[in-house]
Amino acid sequence: MECVFGLVGDGFAVVVADTSAVHSILVHKSNEDKIMILDSHKLLGASGESGDRVQFTEYIQKNVHLYQFRNGIPLTTAAAANFTRGELATALRKNPYFVNILLAGYDKETGPSLYYIDYIATLHKIDKGAFGYGSYFCLALMDRHYHRGMSVEEAIDLVDKCIMEIRSRLVVAPPNFVIKIVDKDGAREFAWRESIKDVGAPTA
Repeated sequence: MECVFGLVGDGFAVVVADTSAVHSILVHKSNEDKIMILDSHKLLGASGESGDRVQFTEYIQKNVHLYQFRNGIPLTTAAAANFTRGELATALRKNPYFVNILLAGYDKETGPSLYYIDYIATLHKIDKGAFGYGSYFCLALMDRHYHRGMSVEEAIDLVDKCIMEIRSRLVVAPPNFVIKIVDKDGAREFAWRESIKDVGAPTA
């Protein structure tokens, strides 16, 4: 029941993900951050099997850092997306990862961008996209309300509409979401939308 979605606005890109860690009928935690900050100007939102998601996203993050250390310059968003797609394609013939990815970034030359990469290594540059059961509602709302050149306020308002729709329409809806944004000032956490707080184990 995972949901990851994102969109590109005027000088920025937003990625949103649910924060539920679920296995079978059990919810293990409701504050799992599924959006990794790849480097100073890139975000990677992922959904899929928990082990594959964590292992693969960390592998991509470390290789992006390694490239920057070796060459002295960071990968562009397009290059990072193509590298990610290549690693998924290679793994597909050996030991496939069940991971779907939205990769957002900001480059000085090209501005913000968003890439859709699914578990069978399909890569597309998009303006808006979503994965998971929540995508049925997110994509419908974004088709209706999204337009190029959205301001941050308009984009967050649309994100909140998507979250409310998921919560009200999806039968097993995730309660909490994290919103991250990337622009010329870098990649950062923007806000959380929480309806359930994680309660720690009782102390003796």
